[in-house]
Amino acid sequence: MAKPKPAVPARTGQPRLRCAVYSRKSSEEGLEQSFNSLDAQREACVAFVASQRHEGWQLLPAHYDDGGYSGGTMELPALKRLLADVEAGRIDAVVVYKVDRLTRALSDFAKIVEGLDRRGASFVSVTQAFNTTSSMGRLTLNVDLPQFSGERFGGRCPSRTGWGL
Repeated sequence: MAKPKPAVPARTGQPRLRCAVYSRKSSEEGLEQSFNSLDAQREACVAFVASQRHEGWQLLPAHYDDGGYSGGTMELPALKRLLADVEAGRIDAVVVYKVDRLTRALSDFAKIVEGLDRRGASFVSVTQAFNTTSSMGRLTLNVDLPQFSGERFGGRCPSRTGWGL
């Protein structure tokens, strides 16, 4: 896989959005291959970030990949590093291929997005309609999450997640 080209500096006056890609694969099966699921997820996310370069999006070089870890827990080494870097103010947007690559638990997803919001960071899923970099994207997330929770997380929804209007 070719290394991504450094991001072109944004137009003068355009705010910079430092983007980190997170990928996860539940099993170790196939991770030994030269191009595996983690690579495919990252490649799609890198292409998406590149498509937003005109908006000031810049890909950060760090890799946050959890291969062979279940999404049913937040005890993931790369996820912990990612969230620590968000907390330290080094990341403005977390980009994933699909929401369930970040977590499979609605309560964990709500915690992560809430933590990103507290730090002024955004969440983007490149294959689903989740992009909190804009006010419309944040509104969409708040309106769609109850429906999303029933479909994606098997109908398990905590009584108080902080979502909804």
